Formats: sequence, C-alpha cells, structure tokens
Amino acid sequence: MSPSAESTTQHATRLDFTTFRNVIDGKLTTTAGTRQSVNPATGEPNPPVPLSTRQDLDDAVAAARKAQRVWAKTSFEERRTKLQAYLDAFETYRDDFVKLLIKEQGKAYKLAHDEIDRTVAMIRATSKLELVEEIVEDDGKRSATLRYVPIGVTCGLVPWNYPLLLAWGKIAPAVYAGNSIIIKPSPDTPYGGLKLVELAMQFFPPGVIQVLSGGHDLGPMCTAHPGIDKISFTGSSATGRLVMESCSKTLKRVTLELGGNDAAIICEDVDIAETVPKVATLCFLNSGQICMAIKRVYVHESIYRRFLDALVAYSKTFKVGPGTEQDTFMGPVQNAAQYKKVQTYFDDIGKEGQKVALGGGVWDKSKGGAGGFFFNPTLIDNPPENSRLVRDEPFGPIVPLLQWANDDEVLARANDTNMGLGASVWSPDVARAERMARQLEAGNVWVNNHFELKAHVPYGGHKWSGIGTEWGLAGLKQWCNSQTVWLPSKKATASL
Repeated sequence: MSPSAESTTQHATRLDFTTFRNVIDGKLTTTAGTRQSVNPATGEPNPPVPLSTRQDLDDAVAAARKAQRVWAKTSFEERRTKLQAYLDAFETYRDDFVKLLIKEQGKAYKLAHDEIDRTVAMIRATSKLELVEEIVEDDGKRSATLRYVPIGVTCGLVPWNYPLLLAWGKIAPAVYAGNSIIIKPSPDTPYGGLKLVELAMQFFPPGVIQVLSGGHDLGPMCTAHPGIDKISFTGSSATGRLVMESCSKTLKRVTLELGGNDAAIICEDVDIAETVPKVATLCFLNSGQICMAIKRVYVHESIYRRFLDALVAYSKTFKVGPGTEQDTFMGPVQNAAQYKKVQTYFDDIGKEGQKVALGGGVWDKSKGGAGGFFFNPTLIDNPPENSRLVRDEPFGPIVPLLQWANDDEVLARANDTNMGLGASVWSPDVARAERMARQLEAGNVWVNNHFELKAHVPYGGHKWSGIGTEWGLAGLKQWCNSQTVWLPSKKATASL
C-alpha cells in the first residue's frame, strides 16, 4: 500500500471538500502521481486527484477479499442499519455535494439537487429489499431451495453524467448483497466518488467499500484483474464491448448498462400544449447527456408542423449557462472529448444541408462562462432517416424531429436501431399507446412519459444497450450467485 495513508475513525470530523484521496483498506491514501479534470463550465482546472497504479489496485483487491469474507456473514438487518446510518450522514452534506456536482460535472443547480434526491432514494429503496429463500421442489422425499449468495469482490465502473447516483446504484446493492466493492469513478468526474466513499469509511468496515481514482488505463486494469469477481459498467456501447471482452478472460460476472437512442412517438391526438413541455425537457435535460433521454422525436404528420413550432417556442425558454446560476436549465457538455464529438453532429448540419428549427451552434460565450463546453439546444427538422443524427447517439443537446404516417411504419422505424434502452408513446388513447409500446424493442417503455425511474423498479437494455438488470430486486440478484440446496424433505425426515 502507498506509504502515505491516514486512518479515519467513526464519527470523524466533517469531510474536507478541498482535498481528494483514494480509500484503500479503511485508509485515505495518496499516489506519487496525480491528475485533474476541469470545470466544464469555465475550463478552469479542478483540484488534483490520485493517479492509481496496478499496485494500488492489487492492494484494494486484497483488502476487499479479506473484508468480504467477514462482511458476507453479517445479517441483512446489520447491512440495512449501516446503509441507513450512512444515508443520514450523507444528507447533511447535500450542499457540499451539490457544489461539487456543479463544479466537476457541470450540472445545473436544480438538477444537481435532483441527483442528490435520486441517490438518497436509491440507498433507501435498496435497504428495504428482501432476498428470501424459495422452496422450488418438495416431492416428500427431497426438497430443493433456491437462495442467493454474495459473488465476492466486485467493482463498479462509474460514468461522468451521473457520478453520485450511478456510484451508489452499484455500491448499495453490492454491499447489501454481502459483497465488497471497489468504485472506479470516471477520470472526468472523480471528485464526488472519492468523497462518497470517504464518508463510507465512518460506517463500513475497512475494505468493504473502497475507491480508486485514476486515468483511462485504470478501468482496463480492473476488468482484467483476476481477483475481481464481478464488474458493473455504465457507459457507451463501444466501451461496453471492450469491458465484456476483457471480463470474459477470467469469466467475471458482468452487468452492462450502455447507450441508448430512445425514440418518442407522438400520436396525432396528443394535447400539444400539455405534451410539448414534457418532451422538450426530456430531450435537453442534463444537456442531453442521459442514456435514457429522448434522442429521436417521431411526430405524426398531421400535427408535425404545429408540434415542431410549439417545441421550438418552449425550448427557447431554457436558460443555458453555468450551474452556479440557480435558474440555469442546461449546463455545459461535460468534457472536451464529448464536446468534440457533439460538435461533429453540428458540423453535419452544413455538410448534409439539414434544416435547423432551433439553435444550430455553440452558445454565445459573451453571456458568461468563457472557456466552457456549451452548445445551444438544437432541433433539426425532419433529417434523413439514415443521417448520423438519427442513427447514432450524440449524447448532447441536438435532437431530430421526424414525421410519420401510420403505426406500423413508425414502430418499424423506432425499432430500426442497434440500441434498445428506452422508448415512449404519447397519446390520450392509453390502450392504443400500450399496444404500440409493447411492440417497441427496448428494455424500458413508457406511455405519456420518458426517463421515469424508481429506485425499486428494475431497468436494463436490449440489443447493444446492455446486458443484465440494475436496481430493484431483479437488479439486487445480479450481485449474487444463485445456489440450489438439495436436502431430505422435512416430510421424509419427520417420518423416520
């Protein structure tokens, strides 16, 4: 382990949000090298964070293995108590984590509070789940009982768009199921993850929850490490394939929550005034950097022009700017690489002669935030179905609107993608909307809503949008191995 380590005892003084260190075996540790991300709203550097090495990972895995053997023997009630105690402490740091989210992720002020709320709900809902044993066979002679046992040492690879929620979306079920976990935050948003786990030191035994900050080489180290039994990854489909390939070499358990190209189908009978604000918000929330944001809007041809005009008018009301301004709706794209990627879709506007209904360029930096990664919210009017904007996931604030004429046609077009994370149908005729929704090839479908998530409700992706399930009881079971126990039947034993 690094020679620079500092123990933290229970009921320690409040966290210092100006320095950031790894947590290995119940100690705060530093590394010889450091790195730093930038504030995406200003371009200014954030504080230095550790640049973890293979030795740091080896140390964390060894500590996790030792701790997990003991932790697995604790009761669900004991784990629940610790999670709830952590939750109580976490809520006292709301303002600190909100400021951190704005600074490292670029979140709008209200959306940062929303991420805190969702994180709290995640921890609370997970701690209420019950993993019960089930007798699946009893013929009077032999009985078979299905139970769920911990996997062992697990690792969560966390993305940069929701760094707190998606960290605890992995931590809570992992430790509640009796595993230990190592969190590897995104190199672009390491700060919140480091502080989340530093706080956890006050409530969980050393080695149960650890965190390592590093560069882009740390993730592959984790997926290849023979001492890690499960990887849970949230990120792009391209990276997900690399994660799966690496994990296959040691037959790790793996859960992948990957990208989406979610379609929203707007039927001709919608109330335009009521529907437009919801759709606009779900297109541009978090600057479009949500895997289940609306990425394609299919509008029935009979209302297309009226709906488009109303969507443009409403989207013009969204304030773009830094999250430090509390009335900001849309902050920056999170990092330079993503900014460059999103820029290519804006470049296609001129190359392909696309018709811009709204926006179409970078944000006017004279309004403030010079140096940040800002775009205007942009709507493209009926681009070709084979355009990159329709086929790909920009993961930024640029959205196509497309016309459709009949149900079978639009369902075929919505399903004509490698992605299958989410989709929605909008109509006051709920029976018709449900019929359509049930034909959509996606893991999560909604009627008259989108991106509606609850911590106790499972979600997952079809096709290239993921493998496995997260959240809820089904998600909790993904952090377990199933075990079938065959015994002489109690009936048979009683007759002896």
